[in-house]
Amino acid sequence: MTASRVQPQVESLQTSNTLFETLGGEPAIRELVDRFYDLMDMEPDLAILRGVHGPSLDSAREKLFLFLCGYFGGPNYYIERYGHPRLRARHLPFSIGRVERDQWVACMGRAMQDQGVAPELIDRLLEAFYGVADWMRNRDD
Repeated sequence: MTASRVQPQVESLQTSNTLFETLGGEPAIRELVDRFYDLMDMEPDLAILRGVHGPSLDSAREKLFLFLCGYFGGPNYYIERYGHPRLRARHLPFSIGRVERDQWVACMGRAMQDQGVAPELIDRLLEAFYGVADWMRNRDD
């Protein structure tokens, strides 16, 4: 193999981005999270999901932002502040069924679309988010 054939592979390894970088870093993650909760707060078809969150979305906004930064390969702010995410355990106090799961995934999909995330990336992320959201269910309905 010649050096010219090896060089592009090495360069691509050196310039590969995390999802955090691909999405635009902290400012873009903050915008995504804000759009997610704004949609949840104003769209009638997300009312059941909104109801699970209580009167204020402030804490949920901050925690999702901190979590997604690390989840997407950026700084592990959530772990630094709260320890291991223990997602299922932390969500057990909330009643989560299929409707709440589906509304969460739909809301995140809309937020990503509104933020201009590439459709192929949205599909990949929604598949991962669906798996996590389904694992959070603590009701069979």
